[in-house]
Amino acid sequence: MRQGKIGSVELLASGAVERHASGRLTIATQGQGFTDFTAAVAEFVRGSGIRNGLVTVFCRHTSASLTIQENADPDVQTDLMTALDGFAPRGAPYVHGAEGPDDMPAHIRTLVTDSALSIPLVEGRMALGTWQGIYLIEHRDRPHRREIVLSVIGA
Repeated sequence: MRQGKIGSVELLASGAVERHASGRLTIATQGQGFTDFTAAVAEFVRGSGIRNGLVTVFCRHTSASLTIQENADPDVQTDLMTALDGFAPRGAPYVHGAEGPDDMPAHIRTLVTDSALSIPLVEGRMALGTWQGIYLIEHRDRPHRREIVLSVIGA
């Protein structure tokens, strides 16, 4: 097995936890697809006054999920949806179908993505990479109102 060279850890901040803030964000989806809400999380972080710490983003649903993905080329989202469609197709012979043919595939897609994300804060900003954005993935066909809980802790 090949292994890359691992450098030493550069200390970015150290100190006591002094503050926390929590909030709720509602996202109205248009049906299946990605919604970038990075700016809303960044605004919440700025308003908290916390410079160094951690922000947690939590989706309160089992048929929608969260991801950090490339925000430069929308073709990435198209390809990801195609991959999810292949992984958990609509119309497969699922046992659970009480909420429609898109419900069980939505649960499976949420299982393999995330319901919560944790993002470090450094100098008042999320430590996301240049091409990273925070997305809600709506897995259902119809529009929904999705609730996201935000929590930031730090100093």
